Amino acid sequence: MENPWGEIEVADAHVHFFSHGFFSALAAQKSAQGAGPSAPETVESIARALGWQAPPPEPEALAAVWVKELDRWGVRRAALIASIPGDEASVAAAVGRHSDRFHGYFMVNPTAPDALQRVRTGLAEGHLRCLCLFPAMHRFSMQDERVRALLEAAASQPHAFALVHCGVLTVGVRAKLGLPSQFDMRFSNPIDLHAVALAFPKLRFVVPHFGAGYFREALMLCDLCPNVYLDTSSSNSWTRYQPEPLDLKQVFRRSLDVVGPHRLLFGTDSSYFPRGWHSAIFEAQSRALFEIGVSAADARRIFGGNLAELLEG
Repeated sequence: MENPWGEIEVADAHVHFFSHGFFSALAAQKSAQGAGPSAPETVESIARALGWQAPPPEPEALAAVWVKELDRWGVRRAALIASIPGDEASVAAAVGRHSDRFHGYFMVNPTAPDALQRVRTGLAEGHLRCLCLFPAMHRFSMQDERVRALLEAAASQPHAFALVHCGVLTVGVRAKLGLPSQFDMRFSNPIDLHAVALAFPKLRFVVPHFGAGYFREALMLCDLCPNVYLDTSSSNSWTRYQPEPLDLKQVFRRSLDVVGPHRLLFGTDSSYFPRGWHSAIFEAQSRALFEIGVSAADARRIFGGNLAELLEG
């Protein structure tokens, strides 16, 4: 993989680990949605419906596939996200087998009765470092006391941090399978994170996709809270919602003006096979950054150095 600055070590801060457990959960939901005596859905039938490769049953085997894929593109490390609540053991197993290549993130639903125990256990075991909160998906406010309890648990761990998804949220896999996505956009504004980030000044927060449509608000949040980072992942198609034309170069230029180069984390939002690692995202972002004159030193920070520092605490 080439980039315009020459040799740069790349770490992807946003990769979804679509494990066998993830597919099993989709199969269970799809089966429950059906009526009549039809055969229940399986991991294999879900994969066929999506046109994807079914993951191997063992998370270590899927981790090996990802290692080979990252090697193919010259990517040094990746943050793997357990993309459904309760699947954190899959990512923990992957990180445990390849701790030199992966970092562990896990999704948690604060409204679930076992959420606090899951966070405490997951972070204490050492392979998971970031809890991922999706307020619109699970229909909760960042001001909820149940959220505060999870953040207190994270703040008690020296190297833990939190990812908070804001803005537009669409889950393509659910749409393709005809599964409902009853998300609530009332809870998706980055401003909701402001008081929370101030209340936990030593805990770092990551807002992915530049705020996914709430770009102005995400910049305001980062300007007011030095413990908030932005990740650059996905195609960033949210730019079409802006009241004025906005391309990737403008997004990066404004982000650098407000946030600076030290709190931007490169990510792709890669997830499934056979597509694998989404190299087109890297190519588009590296081209945009180069064309606006970002230095090699700042490119190294954005494409890997900042994630390494974040993980070091």
